[in-house]
Amino acid sequence: MADERSLPQKRLFLERTLALIKPDSVDKAEEIENIILQSGFTILQKKRLQLSPEQCSDFYAEHYGKLFFPSLTAFMSSGPVIALALARHQAISTWKDLMGPANSSKAKDTHPDCLRARYGTSDLRNAVHGSETFSAAERELRFMFPNSVIEPIPLGEAAKDYLSRYINPTLLIGLTELCKRKPADPFAWLADWLMNNNPNKPTVCDGTIV
Repeated sequence: MADERSLPQKRLFLERTLALIKPDSVDKAEEIENIILQSGFTILQKKRLQLSPEQCSDFYAEHYGKLFFPSLTAFMSSGPVIALALARHQAISTWKDLMGPANSSKAKDTHPDCLRARYGTSDLRNAVHGSETFSAAERELRFMFPNSVIEPIPLGEAAKDYLSRYINPTLLIGLTELCKRKPADPFAWLADWLMNNNPNKPTVCDGTIV
């Protein structure tokens, strides 16, 4: 077995991708989410929202000018959607395989177990959306979760290095202080302390963030 440290860097990180449960399948969201979890994904973030036609146009900007674009934006703004930030190894390709072909009618013949075959009814009403590429995933995750920091999630040796560099020193100081103070609710105290002593948190000086 190859030493994990010799593996390409990209294999040391979990990928993130965006999944959308479209208006035609929101009533099946619980079933779909269970399938997602059973397929080895972690749901990092989730929100239910109603997109406006303008937001749909921005989200699907790469399809602007295509014949189906007006129908697509009208459909996606016709009801609520559920946005999910998913993570796992090879998340983008795995989620695309789980979704199946875009045309649900054809998917029923060629990939009968995929989500679009099970829950979709046409090439437009095809139940779910997923990011096509890594760059698309970054853009779409920022679109749906604008306050999130989109960074790779480290694994293996990379995770150990990340923890030893950025997490453990601060955590050690916090745990030492916790032992000294012995608060009544140690969990709440430590959570507050970590929030107030985050080394990556910007500081404000004379109204300027530094």
